[in-house]
This record gives sequence, C-alpha cells and structure tokens, in this order.
Amino acid sequence: MARFRYEGRDRKKIRSGVITATNQRGAIEKLREEGIRVTNILQLEETTLQKDIQIGNPVKREQFIMFLRQFSTLMRAGVTIVDAVHILSQQVESKPLQKVLVQVDDELRKGNSLSSALAEHPKIFEPLTVNLIHAGELSGNIDESLDRLATYYEKAYQTRQKVVSAMTYPAVVGVLAIGVVIFLLSSIVPMFVDMFASFGGELPLITQFVMAASEFVQQYWYLLLLIVAIIGIVFWMLRRDPKGRYFLDTVLLRMPIFGKIFKKSALARMTRTLSSLFSSSVPILQALTMVERVVGNEVIAKVVIEARDSLQRGGSLTEPMRNHWAFPPLIGHMISIGEKTGSLDHMLSKVAEFYEKEVEAETDRLKALIEPMMIVFLAVLVGTIVLAIMMPMFGMFENIDNM
Repeated sequence: MARFRYEGRDRKKIRSGVITATNQRGAIEKLREEGIRVTNILQLEETTLQKDIQIGNPVKREQFIMFLRQFSTLMRAGVTIVDAVHILSQQVESKPLQKVLVQVDDELRKGNSLSSALAEHPKIFEPLTVNLIHAGELSGNIDESLDRLATYYEKAYQTRQKVVSAMTYPAVVGVLAIGVVIFLLSSIVPMFVDMFASFGGELPLITQFVMAASEFVQQYWYLLLLIVAIIGIVFWMLRRDPKGRYFLDTVLLRMPIFGKIFKKSALARMTRTLSSLFSSSVPILQALTMVERVVGNEVIAKVVIEARDSLQRGGSLTEPMRNHWAFPPLIGHMISIGEKTGSLDHMLSKVAEFYEKEVEAETDRLKALIEPMMIVFLAVLVGTIVLAIMMPMFGMFENIDNM
C-alpha cells in the first residue's frame, strides 16, 4: 500500500492530510467517498523502515506456478474471477502474493479488469503474464491463458534449475579448493619454513615454489581481496552497460562446455515464450517485443529485435536467425514450416521441448563428467602442497640413515 498527501475541500472547509491506498486513483476514490473533492495529491516516498525489505523475486517461482494452477482450476470449475481471487488471497502461502491479491480483489470489486489490476504490481506479475491474461479476457478463455502461463513458467523453472544445478557443483568445489589452498599456504606451510631453513641444503623446486606462494599470500593477502573486488566491480559495470551486457553474454554463449548449455537454455526460453504468446493470439510484433525483454540474453534478444524489424519492413521472420551464429538451422527451418502451414505456435512448442530435453541431457552429461574432474583437481592442488612439504623431510630422513 502507498501513502499519499492530499489537499482538498468538503462542503465546510479546506482539508489536507495523508491517506493510504493501493494507487493514486484508489486514494482519490476513498476521499470522494468521504465527501472530499481533491485539488492536489502527491505520493509520498517510503522510508527504509516503511518498506518491505525484499531480496530477489518477492514470490518464489514454485509458489507462483501453484497459484496459476489453482486459479485456472477455479475458473474451470465455474467460479467467478472475483470469488477466485478472494479465495486464493486467503490460501496462498506467499505473504507478498497474498498482500497483492487482496489489493487486486479490491480493484476487481470496483469494476476494473483482471489484467489492469495485475498490471499495478509489475514486481510480481510480469508484462508477459498481464498480456496473456488480457488476451484471455478478450477471447473469453482466461482459464486456458492461466493454464498456459503455468505450463510456461513451470518449463522455464525446470530448465533454469537444471542449469543452476549443473553450475553449482563446480562452483562450490572451486571455492572450496581455493579456500583449502589459502588455508594451507597461510597456516600450515609457514610452520615448516624454519625447519627447512635449518637443513642447509637446496630445497626441491616444488618446495621453493610453494614456500614463495605461501610468503606471497601472507604478505600480500590484501591484493587477492583487491583483485576479487576489482573483478566484481568490472562485472557490475559491464552488466549495467548495454554493450557490456552484450559482450558478457557473447562470452557466456561461446564458453567451452558450458556455452552449449547456456545457449540451448536461452533458445528454449525464447521459443517457449513465443509459442505461449502466439497460442494466446498476441500480435506477432508485440510478442517479439515481449520476448526481447524476457529472453535473458542480449545476443539472442538482439536477433529477436532484428527479426521484428525485418517483419516491419515486409521481410522474413527467420532471415536474421539464419544468418546468426547463435541460432542453429533447426530453428529457422521449423519456424518457416510453421509460417507456411499456419501452425507457428505448435512448431515453436516442439522446438522448445527439443531444447529443454537437450539442456537436461547436457547437464546430466556435464555433472557425470565434471564430478570426477573436480575431485582430481582438488586432489592435485592439495597433493602438490603436501608433496612440497614431505619431500625435504624424506631427504632429511635419508641423511639421518646414512649417518
């Protein structure tokens, strides 16, 4: 709920104050019901204490999918939109979603449409959701639009989870390996430095290298933190700049091994979104504009924009895709067949299913391959440090035996 400072007058005197409402229109209506004619109204900025602190998406994706499924089921059962929203506002688990649904319920009871009420809350209801529901309102098939949305988000969520799970293991093992190496170099190796110095002989090259690395970590540890901070700042700055985002996404798609997974995941998301929009009779130019915003990769998004511009000039939808390295020939061929046969949504759905299965297969293969590789990598790092410590000690024992 937002807070508004207003000025106005009733039949007796000038009135001013602060009122809480969903939006400015709701605030004016509340004041009108109290007999106050508003002459000036301004939304107040919320202080840190007044704001609901949220990190990331306020509603978990699985909870949002369940909400869409339940909403669709209620609509199919013949429940009115107002009653369905009221029922769901009382039983959804997510507190932010529950709070928003109460406000949507109020808007519906004032005579506003469902899509316009949802559009007031863009942090939870993305433009894609609002447009598909609006299309359902126009066609009278809101239940189908809700079911289609639930399927879309479910598929996208599953694909994303596959990619995340494939990236998590090497990331965790990599951080663990770095942590173990730093601990050994800063805490364990220094304990043997004086002992090795008392030997008087020349140390093995591997021991000299490890001791030098240990000394560097102890004396210049702040440089390591500085390097990490600089990398983080550079990455953040690149993500804020359109050209920087395009560069990073290009690197991401061209990465060895992982690049295939990221590319297929982005293509699956693009084709799944287009299929859902076309199935709901959203105009093709509007659909392409929305896909460009939600695809999540600047390289793919740029090709989508070029495809939209090509259509506006009277050209082909597939021409920019066929001439771009990120798009396999399969997509261009399938879209061309869909255009000729009038079943573009069906063809795009088939392409999305194909790439979703490809992502699943690639991530399974990657996890099977990378687990032993990461174990070997960690063993080599730790083993090198242990060997560097043990080799001079073996030499010392040999000298004692010879004496």
